[in-house]
Amino acid sequence: MSSFAITNRAFVLLLISALGASAEGFMADSVRGERLFQTLACVQCHSVNGTGGTSAPDLGRMVDRAFTPASLAATMWNHAPGMWAAMREHQVTASQLDAQAAQDLMAFFYAARFFEKPGDAGRGKRAFESRGCAKCHGLAGAVNPKAKPVTEWQGLADPLALVEEMWNHRADMLAEAGAKGAPAPQLNVQDLTDMLVYLRNLPANRSKTGVFRLDVGSADVPVFQSAGCAKCHKTVEALANRLQGQTLTEIAVEMWNHTPLMAAEGAPLTPLARGDMQALVSSFWAAKFFGEAGRPGPGAGVYTKNCAVCHNDASSGASPLPAAGREFTAAIMVSALWRHGPDMYAQMKTKGLAWPGFQGAQMADLIAYLNTKRSSQ
Repeated sequence: MSSFAITNRAFVLLLISALGASAEGFMADSVRGERLFQTLACVQCHSVNGTGGTSAPDLGRMVDRAFTPASLAATMWNHAPGMWAAMREHQVTASQLDAQAAQDLMAFFYAARFFEKPGDAGRGKRAFESRGCAKCHGLAGAVNPKAKPVTEWQGLADPLALVEEMWNHRADMLAEAGAKGAPAPQLNVQDLTDMLVYLRNLPANRSKTGVFRLDVGSADVPVFQSAGCAKCHKTVEALANRLQGQTLTEIAVEMWNHTPLMAAEGAPLTPLARGDMQALVSSFWAAKFFGEAGRPGPGAGVYTKNCAVCHNDASSGASPLPAAGREFTAAIMVSALWRHGPDMYAQMKTKGLAWPGFQGAQMADLIAYLNTKRSSQ
């Protein structure tokens, strides 16, 4: 039996005690997550957008990031021994982290745009002007009475509010473009990402705290029908599959660029009531993004290579996996690592076993494979 197989057997065993969160129904709140960032002592080493410690990377300004929840879990796993050593050196004792708390912490990171693609403020300023936004939207005061100045945009602090504001602005935008004999302005993801970096870093906006809250429940959301989504996408699941893995900025751009076609097909462009967009986006996006769709096939290979030697052997005492009724998410991986990892690491050191590492895709694939029997009875 390889040391890596033993290690991963222990890793999967410790995860079982942290099970319980559901990708199909969960809540995540960045306000609670921000408090956790303090109480878990993360802030002593890490900062978020300049606030916090300086001995570890700023989690809001990692210019090379392309993180997903699973790759964050993999990064934390790989970084864990160094993190625990730093905590011992600074005599830091952190609170426990259950699966719900891990979800809240991920919501805090999402509010800080940790999962978004990098942007550039200089390009954003040019895009804000060249795409025609500045002709209607003033930075601090009104230019067009129908267009909010940037300082009033909720979407600068809340990614879900961004999607809602862009959706609700569609009819006015089309009317303005039509009155000027111009086509509706189109955006690409880099345009919007850059513009958001530019606008968030204006002096009046720098102090705005990111907010992100999800409440994922039933996929049967009435607004899916009333907003006209069902006319083309048929079901919430079909829309979820189409947008799988996209960030909210990418979804906002898709919705924005889709507006002229929707208008041509007679779909309603009426604004949504507050809270409707959160319910709609949560139904088709959140569970897919935070549960993350890995590939069960490759995940089976990761499991076979590193875990099956024990988990497929009844005499080893390891629980057989995948198992009916068991569910794994990136948040559960993080919670299990935080709660049980130090003891596991200490035991591995006494046995001369190396701490293994995971790539983000491997973590996502392993999660997908471990979930293949979650609905079985």
